Amino acid sequence: MVLKKKKVIQVDAFVLDQQLLERLHSFADAEGQNLASHLLQCMQLTDGIQQIHCIKQCLGSLNGLPEPLMAEATDSLASYLREELKSTDVSHYRNIMDNLAYCMEDTGIGTSSVHILFKEVHSVTYCIYAFYYVALQFLQKSVREIEEENRKLNGNCITQTRLMYDLLIGVKVSMSLIQKIQENMQENIWKKVDSPVWQSMCGLLNTFTCFLINEDLIQTVHMTAGLAVVLFLQTMFEAVEKLPCLISDLLLGSRTSDMPEWFMDNCGNLCTTELSDSVLLFLCHGALAMLEWKNSSMGPSGEKLLLDIALILLTLSKRLKESSMAASLSRILTIWTSSALDALQSSSENLKLSLSGNSDTVEKMLDYVYAHWEHPLDAVRHQTKLIFKNLLQIHRAAVKGSVVKLDPFFSMLAKDLLSLEWHVKGKYSSLGCLVDCVGIENILEVDRTIPSQILDVMNDQSFAPYASDLLETMFTNHKKHLTSVLEGNDWIADWHETWVSPLLLILCDGNPEQATYVTDYYLPKLLKCSPESLNYMIKILQTSAESNVGTCNTRGALGALMACLRTARAHGHLQFTNMMHDNLVSFGCIKQGLVHQHDQVRIDALGLLCESHRSTEITSTEEMELILFFLRYNLSNQSPAVRQQICSLLKKVIMKKELGMPYPSSPLFCRIYESSQPVHKIQQMKSKQGPVNQFTTWDPLTTLQKYKDFMSAVCGILFEALFPGSSHSTRFTVLTLLGIITEIFPVSEGQNKELFQIAQEVDPTRVQTLLHCFASTFEEVKILAFELLMKLHTTLPYFQDVEKLHPLFQVAMQLSSSTKPYDCVTASYLLKFLIHQKDLLKVCLKKQLPLNTFQPDEDGPTDPVEENTLAVIGYLLEYVEGEVLQAEKSLLQAASSFPMYGRVHCITEVLNQLPLNNLTLLSEWKEMVTKLIRMSYKLSAVVSPVVQSSSPEGLIPMDTDSDTSERLQLILNEIQPCDTNDYFTEAKLLKERCRQDCANERTESIATEDRGEEQQTCDVTAQMVLVCCWRSMKEVSLLLGKLCQLLPLQMFPICSVALITVEQVEDIGEYFKHHLLKSRHRGAFELAYAGFVKLTDLLSRCNNERLQKLPQQWLYNVLEEIKANDPSSKLCATRRSAGIPFYIQALLASEPKKGKTGLLKMTMKELITLASPSFAPSSTIPQVHALNILRALFKDTRLGENIIPYVADGMRAAILGFTSSVWAVRNSSTLLFSTLITRIFGVKRGKDENSKKNRSEAKNYDKKMTPVIK
Repeated sequence: MVLKKKKVIQVDAFVLDQQLLERLHSFADAEGQNLASHLLQCMQLTDGIQQIHCIKQCLGSLNGLPEPLMAEATDSLASYLREELKSTDVSHYRNIMDNLAYCMEDTGIGTSSVHILFKEVHSVTYCIYAFYYVALQFLQKSVREIEEENRKLNGNCITQTRLMYDLLIGVKVSMSLIQKIQENMQENIWKKVDSPVWQSMCGLLNTFTCFLINEDLIQTVHMTAGLAVVLFLQTMFEAVEKLPCLISDLLLGSRTSDMPEWFMDNCGNLCTTELSDSVLLFLCHGALAMLEWKNSSMGPSGEKLLLDIALILLTLSKRLKESSMAASLSRILTIWTSSALDALQSSSENLKLSLSGNSDTVEKMLDYVYAHWEHPLDAVRHQTKLIFKNLLQIHRAAVKGSVVKLDPFFSMLAKDLLSLEWHVKGKYSSLGCLVDCVGIENILEVDRTIPSQILDVMNDQSFAPYASDLLETMFTNHKKHLTSVLEGNDWIADWHETWVSPLLLILCDGNPEQATYVTDYYLPKLLKCSPESLNYMIKILQTSAESNVGTCNTRGALGALMACLRTARAHGHLQFTNMMHDNLVSFGCIKQGLVHQHDQVRIDALGLLCESHRSTEITSTEEMELILFFLRYNLSNQSPAVRQQICSLLKKVIMKKELGMPYPSSPLFCRIYESSQPVHKIQQMKSKQGPVNQFTTWDPLTTLQKYKDFMSAVCGILFEALFPGSSHSTRFTVLTLLGIITEIFPVSEGQNKELFQIAQEVDPTRVQTLLHCFASTFEEVKILAFELLMKLHTTLPYFQDVEKLHPLFQVAMQLSSSTKPYDCVTASYLLKFLIHQKDLLKVCLKKQLPLNTFQPDEDGPTDPVEENTLAVIGYLLEYVEGEVLQAEKSLLQAASSFPMYGRVHCITEVLNQLPLNNLTLLSEWKEMVTKLIRMSYKLSAVVSPVVQSSSPEGLIPMDTDSDTSERLQLILNEIQPCDTNDYFTEAKLLKERCRQDCANERTESIATEDRGEEQQTCDVTAQMVLVCCWRSMKEVSLLLGKLCQLLPLQMFPICSVALITVEQVEDIGEYFKHHLLKSRHRGAFELAYAGFVKLTDLLSRCNNERLQKLPQQWLYNVLEEIKANDPSSKLCATRRSAGIPFYIQALLASEPKKGKTGLLKMTMKELITLASPSFAPSSTIPQVHALNILRALFKDTRLGENIIPYVADGMRAAILGFTSSVWAVRNSSTLLFSTLITRIFGVKRGKDENSKKNRSEAKNYDKKMTPVIK
């Protein structure tokens, strides 16, 4: 079934420093009832959301204080506010603004504090006046200083973001203050030109006008400044009827001479300069949101302003390309339609004529809808639907009094929409709005086959939600219409013929994907609208179920029956016991469905058993028997999707709420384990109190035993299937189900024996079976086995035997140096598991293994996991360092006998298990991190010549061993790497050389350090050396990326908890930069990119200004180097620019998405220029680099919709690149063009070249591709 995951909002908890906490403790009372005690309780909460609610309750309780305490609290607040308003510290302004906002609310203590603050003023009116003056003065000063501080901190993204939101709060508080002035100041003394309040308001108006024009501020501040400017103008303007004319003049760019002097002094920038698109947009938003459009309060000038705003917004829609601006424009257009509806309630005939369906304004609005109803942004698509819906209401209001159903505008609209192809997603929501407006009968009169047409579209999941929503609107409207014109149940036959019969036809013999999507999306909505239709469906399907059983390709009537029953039970229209009692379906029929040829029929039959709408519905014996029957035949399904569904459904049956008797139950009991607890309590009550009426028909002990027997039988079937040599699909299903059972029935000591315990089912033989799963070549099986053992190991006697740990550790160390890559993965999972065994160090020291790099303190409080992790990493590091020394002498022997990447991989994986926030051995870890970084650099230096070679696949570097080098001399003579930037301009000449058969030649490998084996020889090929080198580079990159994450985000001048220094982070950054820009092997720079992404993500969030500016500096430097085209440049010049696109991709992806994305804009501008043929005709290398980088950026989903405005320019550069005479330019242009086609039309998922899925409407395409067309 289709489920939507609930979004969880996380808020960090607020923490007080020790000094403030002690002070708060001193005010708390012993009973814990006073305000200080409540605040202390609030500080103990770990959830930020809960803290916010708690603090609000504490503040709300202030107004309920007794009179003597109220006076004291008011005096304290007033005194505190008086001191705050004198503050000059920018970091405190936000708190003061919040306090001002609190005082402006109509709270008793806030208003009283204002009166006390200005108690020397005798009149209440002048007291309020004095408060507004002081508050406005403070706000004017604070917003200007915050904006100035923001300008000084250019490049410090985190601090700038905080200042921006402080600025936003300042603007909002100022607006609230102005609105309060209008409400509370009845006298107009503040409107005098020489009034201090007036002067302060003029100053704020000037400031907000500057904010509106300032392009460096975030969009939210721009938008709010537009609201503030219009609000201030509305408040300060004497001739209110002239305000719409003034705003119209500003928007249209016309200048009039009768503008007030104060307006020209403070808003002159809006009159003297040409307004940018963003300023026009947000001024329109301010006018729509702040002016009163109802009751014709602004007269004809207001109606003219409304039409002018529509014209400007529609003009801007063709120019604004950025996703954030496009989303804002769509919201503002929706506001315009709502304002137009308000204005039409009491408007003139001229406005009604101007807003009717046939008017020019509405036609242009519809064009906007058609061009944006398939916009990439969900927000724009949603607003487009609202705009269309409001336009229909606008037309109805404009032609009020006419017969709507016969209106030509609606008839034309219906024909136009139905004439569109069904692959247009925007058609569905618009047609649904039209059905709501004119009724389904008018639509069906055009074409009675519309329901079948829509159902045919549901063979594509991307269209299924749209189609099901439209169908729901239609059949709901149809039922409402039929029940209003027909009596009794006469309507249902016609309704079934229209909406149910096409459904059953698809479920029985339709396309498998279509039947699945119809079942998931359409059937639940149909049953919700008409539950009585279920009996009609069952009756028809039962008639043909025996004759039409279905095949492996079709469900047949049996499959359709299973789907209908499953859906009905899951949505509460059917109960399993009633279904069996009423013989709606037989026991054998369900069994037949559980082993059907068609996968989906089996899933539906299992869903019928597992899914239940009622939380208290008991799982019957029949259901348990059928589930066990299903498990015996369906654990080895080869389809990953089917396996996932099986596991999900079986989890539901285990988690189903079932108390199983008329005992009063709570809806919180949602799992068998949880339901077993109250059942067990009932058993205890029964044993103490004796038989009671409510227990006469039900024995709790029997229910508990039934649960245990069922779960034991399930575990038995699962472990039987997990034999050595079992298939991957079987192992995946079994381990997933065992993990679910272990999660639901948690392992704990002292658990009651009457309840099911998973540990009792795992004997030593089954433990070994789980350990053998680590040897699987599929990592997902290793993961599942590891997670399962981690949940069970504390209660399994097998791992309490210390002698069992030593062989496992030996195996892990041997596998970590294997030449087979998946062996080192197995070793890492074994080591990750072993470090959680508290006796690991004792065993290894007893066996005299070289773990003596760290001696544990037996008396200390150190975590055993931390001790084990440190010791194991030290052990692995010792061997890696020795292997690196050997590799420096002979890389060939290293590749054949002891590839170093396995050990490094194990170090990284073990390090991932470390609880970084709770380390105790800080000095040891700092030393270890330094050693790991040093080792990484040495290992990289050994293998980097291979991965940075022009032909890494054919390169075997010269070794110092003369015997080995002699055998490889022929290969070295044949392949001569040439690292130059002449790749793009000169042809590469290769001389034919004689090839000699070296298949029988052997090279000696060094003996491994602790196995004591004799030396052995083996063939060493260039590919073996390459695999060893690029995997080593990969693991080094991942290790360094992990080490960077040890740096805390909150850096202080002296940070004692940091395991890595700022200098080390900078060195790691230079390392990544070097290898990304110089490596030629794709595997090497792709995986260096994985580590570099971790580093750049850390730098963007760190508050250290020195580190935070590194990505920007690196980006500037590499762009300058590309533009310079220096022949001595070390940039890797291959046909796809090697790691350069990855390098720039990582730098841009780390930029905060909610900011101005200045780096992205600057980079795209530079790259588009470089990619143009006219940039530098004498050189093509920068052009090729630019084209390849653009391709990578357009493919990067992390850049989201911020990259969309540059699609047209990128397409233009790609097309022009086809005309180049240089092959490398044409090749890169072709790749960029292919990427852009995918970006515009979506990923092609079918083989049909004429597929309707990957299309774009002409209007939408023309809008995006205007620069290309021109």
